[in-house]
Amino acid sequence: MVVNSVHWFRKGLRLHDNPALQEALNGASSLRCVYILDPWFAGAANVGINRWRFLLEALEDLDNSLKKLNSRLFVVRGQPTDVFPRLFKEWKVTRLTFEYDPEPYGKERDGAIIKMAQEFGVETIVRNSHTLYNLDRIIEMNNNSPPLTFKRFQTIVSRLELPRRPLLPITQQQMDKCHTKIADNHDQLYSIPSLEELGFRTEGLPPAVWRGGESEALDRLNKHLDKKVWVANFEHSRVNTCSLYASPTGLSPYLRFGCLSCRVLYYNLRELYMKLRKHCSPPLSLFGQLLWREFFYTAATNNPNFDRMEGNPICVQIPWDQNPEALAKWAEGRTGFPWIDAIMTQLREEGWIHHLARHAVACFLTRGDLWISWESGMKVFEELLLDADWSVNAGSWMWLSCSAFFQQFFHCYCPVGFGRRTDPSGDYIRRYIPILKDYPNRYIYEPWNAPESVQKAANCVVGVDYPKPMINHAEGSRLNIERMKQVYQQLSHYRGLSKSTNKAKLYIHHSIHVTVCCENAVLSLASSVVTDFKRGYNPSHSSCHLLNLCCFCRRLMQCCTAAQQQAVLKKTCRSHSSFQND
Repeated sequence: MVVNSVHWFRKGLRLHDNPALQEALNGASSLRCVYILDPWFAGAANVGINRWRFLLEALEDLDNSLKKLNSRLFVVRGQPTDVFPRLFKEWKVTRLTFEYDPEPYGKERDGAIIKMAQEFGVETIVRNSHTLYNLDRIIEMNNNSPPLTFKRFQTIVSRLELPRRPLLPITQQQMDKCHTKIADNHDQLYSIPSLEELGFRTEGLPPAVWRGGESEALDRLNKHLDKKVWVANFEHSRVNTCSLYASPTGLSPYLRFGCLSCRVLYYNLRELYMKLRKHCSPPLSLFGQLLWREFFYTAATNNPNFDRMEGNPICVQIPWDQNPEALAKWAEGRTGFPWIDAIMTQLREEGWIHHLARHAVACFLTRGDLWISWESGMKVFEELLLDADWSVNAGSWMWLSCSAFFQQFFHCYCPVGFGRRTDPSGDYIRRYIPILKDYPNRYIYEPWNAPESVQKAANCVVGVDYPKPMINHAEGSRLNIERMKQVYQQLSHYRGLSKSTNKAKLYIHHSIHVTVCCENAVLSLASSVVTDFKRGYNPSHSSCHLLNLCCFCRRLMQCCTAAQQQAVLKKTCRSHSSFQND
C-alpha cells in the first residue's frame, strides 16, 4: 500500500524529538511537511511584530534543515478546515500526523480536522511531545480534577514514571526512503512570507535579540549546559542587574514555539544534576521551572475560559476598575515610575523580561497600584512577550493578581524599593529610559524627589521631559490591600491562602470535591493558627488565618455529614500534637 504522509507543524517547530514526525516517516512513500498560515489571523491576532519575526525565523530555520535532507517546508496560506480538503486530494494523502495540543482551542480545532480526515479516508496519528507528562493522567490521579496547588501537583508527578526519553533527530537515511519531488516553483507556491507581506512596518526595527529557530535553540542549550556550576546552583528567585538583561543562553521562547523539546532539556538537566550531585529543589530549580509550565498546562487543559474571568470557575471575581488611559500608560512605559517604565520598554523592544520583572509590572497593574484587571495585562503580554503561552500566560496573571492559585494579597512589590534592591546603580533604568541617564543613583528610581537643580542638571525635568508618577504608591497599595481583604472576606470559596497553608489551596467549586477540600483546609489552617501564635506573628496575620478557618468550618458544616465532620476534627487534633492544649 502506498502511504503518502503529511506532517502538520504548529508548535513543535523542530526535527529533534518529534514523535509525530517520526510516525509520518514510518513506511511512507512520500512525506510533505506543512505549516498552515492564516493571513487574516496575521492581521487580526493580538500578536506583535517581535513574536511574528521569531515565528518566521523559526520557519526559515526549519525549511533550511529540511533542505539539507532533500526536502522542504510547505507553507500554505488559509485556514486548516479549508486547506486540508484540497491538499488531501491534490497530494493523495493517506496519513496525517501532528503533535498533540493540550490547550482547549487546539483540542477543538484538532477534533474537527481528525473528523474531516476520516471522511477523506486519511489515517490520523497524534503524539504528545509538547509537555513532559500526559496531562489527562495527572488529572485522573487527582480524582479527575486538575491539581490547583503546585505542592499537590508535585506530589502527583512524583508518583508518575519519568517522562519518555527524547527521540533522535530524523536522518537523511529516513528521508531518502520517502523522497518527495520538490517542484521548481516551490518558493512561489509555498514560501515563507516576510513581515512586510503580513502587513508590518519594519522601518527602524532593531535587530532581533532572540533569533527564532531550532538551530539557535540547540546552540543556546549547549551553552546553557556548559555553565555547569550556574545550572546546578540556579535559583529562580535570585536576581541581580545582569539577570535583567536577555541572556544568550535563555530558552523560554524556544520551549514555547517548540524549537526546543522540553524532554531534551529535562534529560540534559537530569544528567547534569546527577553528575554534579547538587541542585536545589522545585519550585526554584530549573527542573521546577519546567514543572510550573506543566502545572499551568494541566490547570488549563479542560478549561476553555482559563484566560478570562467570566465563566472561569477557578478565578476569583474581583471588581477591577476600567481605566483605558491608565492601562495605556502602563503598557507604553509612561507611568512615571522608572523601574516599571524600564521593564515595559524592554518588553516592547525585545520581547522578553525577567520573571521577577514580570511580577513587578503585573502587581503594579493589578492589586498593587492601578487596580486594573489581569485580563488586560495578559493581553499586552500576549502581544509583546515572545514566550507568551496561552496556559502559562493566563495562569501567571491569575497568580500574580491573586485571582487564583495564590492569595498573599498583603504582599505588594514597591515600584521604587524593589528595583533599587535589584539594581542599586540604576544601570538598567539608564539603558531603557535614557532620558534619565544623567540622574544620580540617589534619585534615579524616584526622580520626582530630586531637587529642581538636580533635575535641570540632568536635562530631565519631571512633568516636562519625563512624566510625574501616575499614582501615589503608598496610598494606592494600602487602599488596594483593603479592597482585596473585603473581597476575600466575602468569599465562601477559598483556593489558597498563604505559603504556610499549601494544603488549603484546594478547589472548592464542584460539590464532589467539597468534603476533601474543607477537610484539608481545616487541617492546614488549624495548624497554621497554632504555629502563628507560637511564633509571635502579629495579630492581623493570625486573625486572617482564624477568619479563613471559620469560613472553612462553616463550609464543612454545610456540606459534610456528621461522620465526616467528626473525622476531620480528629485528624485536626492529630495533625498538630499540641493543638488541644493551645
